[in-house]
Amino acid sequence: MPDQRQHRGRHPADSRLFASAEVPVLRQATEELSWLFGRGYSQTAALKLVGDHFGLRERQRLAVLRSSCSESAASERRRRRLTAIELQGQRLAVDGFNCLITSEAALSGGLLLRGRDQALRDLSSVHGSYRQVQETERALRLLGDAIARAAPTEVRWFLDRPVSNSGRLRGLTEAMAVSAGWPWQVELVDNPDRAIAATGWVAGSTDAWLLDRCPHWVCLPDAVVAQAGVSPWIVDLS
Repeated sequence: MPDQRQHRGRHPADSRLFASAEVPVLRQATEELSWLFGRGYSQTAALKLVGDHFGLRERQRLAVLRSSCSESAASERRRRRLTAIELQGQRLAVDGFNCLITSEAALSGGLLLRGRDQALRDLSSVHGSYRQVQETERALRLLGDAIARAAPTEVRWFLDRPVSNSGRLRGLTEAMAVSAGWPWQVELVDNPDRAIAATGWVAGSTDAWLLDRCPHWVCLPDAVVAQAGVSPWIVDLS
């Protein structure tokens, strides 16, 4: 039903804010913000300082923030990253909304960011609600296919219980898993990041807080992009 669907595609202003001429400035801003993070500056103060210095608009500041981290954090995250093929024999905890929304954005032509830790992220946010979009079922199918090919020993999806329609997404995910023969568990929890960190499993996520606390992680949207045969719009701020 069209009136119940959100679009995860390109924001009207993004073609201008993230045009090729803007990328060198955004990359420099990301580098400087990361330098400040490495020296203990708070996120709020550092982002204001860098954003004001470069005259960044709100979405540009958000992109720079999501792409930035200290050099030590970037190096450690890259060290602990696994490729999809390295999931074989591992147990995988999937950050459901994180992976799904980024994959939806990739399929719909929305802006994606390659951060200093090499994670792939989008600019969408789940502010208490989620609605399916045209790309949802395809994104779930591609995520499932990627996971199935990687052959982890156990897969558990975590969805934010407080987010509206998370129950519907759980039902869709479970139904697709049953149909495809994927032995997944899908759980609604109050805080997926903490729940995933507590498992000690490989995290299927690009959430920065989680990447600093999990033993290993995998960027599942990268596998979706590779399978889908699309040419996503990726702004590399690494």
